[in-house]
Amino acid sequence: MRYSLIFRVGLLGAVLVKTAGVTHAQVYPPAAPTAHDTASNESHLSDKQKFANPSVLGMGPSKGVIVRYERMPRFRVTSSARVAGLNDFSTDATKNARLSIKGYIPAWNHPHLKVIVGLSYEREEFQFAQLPTTYELYDNIENKGLKSTAAQIAVIRPVDDVHWYLARLKGELSGDYTSNELTRSDYLRFTAEALYGWKRNPNFSWGVGFQYGYTFGRLSFYPAVVYNRTFNSHWGVEALAPARITLRYNASQNSIFYAGYTVDGYNYIVSLSRIPLERKSPDGSTDLSKTPLRTLELRETEVKFRLRWEHELFSFLWVGAEGGYRYNYAFDAFDRTNADREKIIDSQLNGAPYASLELFLTPPRKLLEKSGVRR
Repeated sequence: MRYSLIFRVGLLGAVLVKTAGVTHAQVYPPAAPTAHDTASNESHLSDKQKFANPSVLGMGPSKGVIVRYERMPRFRVTSSARVAGLNDFSTDATKNARLSIKGYIPAWNHPHLKVIVGLSYEREEFQFAQLPTTYELYDNIENKGLKSTAAQIAVIRPVDDVHWYLARLKGELSGDYTSNELTRSDYLRFTAEALYGWKRNPNFSWGVGFQYGYTFGRLSFYPAVVYNRTFNSHWGVEALAPARITLRYNASQNSIFYAGYTVDGYNYIVSLSRIPLERKSPDGSTDLSKTPLRTLELRETEVKFRLRWEHELFSFLWVGAEGGYRYNYAFDAFDRTNADREKIIDSQLNGAPYASLELFLTPPRKLLEKSGVRR
């Protein structure tokens, strides 16, 4: 019953987002424009009747519910201690997998204002070659999945036929928590972004702004540039630099190829199941000025070079297959208890290929045709 409800709500959300606008240009497939958006290329409307947004013609279909599974093969893991009292360690990770379930619902869908609510659950799992590893960090990761449960709200505010604003706020619980261990102060994280942009024509939209989050490991502000452009009926580019840049090829009305890179950052709180970890002085004695550690902050940053294919299975269901190479930039544990926030463990995960499979709901073709939207 629960999964049936999620399916129906997600499908309704995708339909509402997609049917919010009408497009008459024959592309493969069209973007999901807002009502009377400049992406719809409706030349008979006056400028006062048009509203801009970041989408351009040729972008993929709107997604209501997304289920994705990603897996990597065996790779080497090497950890170096950065404080006194810990040892170095090396082993093989025999499994690294991620499962994510996401859903998006348009809570407010008007030409001059779009508000979209999103809910998501993600779980990352590790398994190591030798159990127990006798290394506190790895044993805890092995026993508990690293989870992220999040809710977000995104606001798109078209100003006129050229200018638009976009803002997003996300709150999440991130770590190895269970229902018995969950505390709001330990695991709660917030990220945000804001962009201001220009819609130059139905095929070109760009903007500038900032992102505030964990994309590069630690919580920080960094500039962001969005650049969406369709060059012709087949080729285009979609970018939110520096986090991701993707080249798009629309092979047909129901098949799209992508190539590019993404930078992904994760931040988890990991509980230490055994006795608290005491901070040591260089001479090996207990550092009484530091509080013993019961948790560690794990910062994971990776760059993925990827190839992706999206294909329509049914009028409401698409499949996405992705593969590429993952380069791990950081997998480090930090002291989040004491004020110095010192790095405790510096780890390196060897680069490895990865593959993922994704299913997502889109607006059914018949509903789009009734609304006047053409894929």
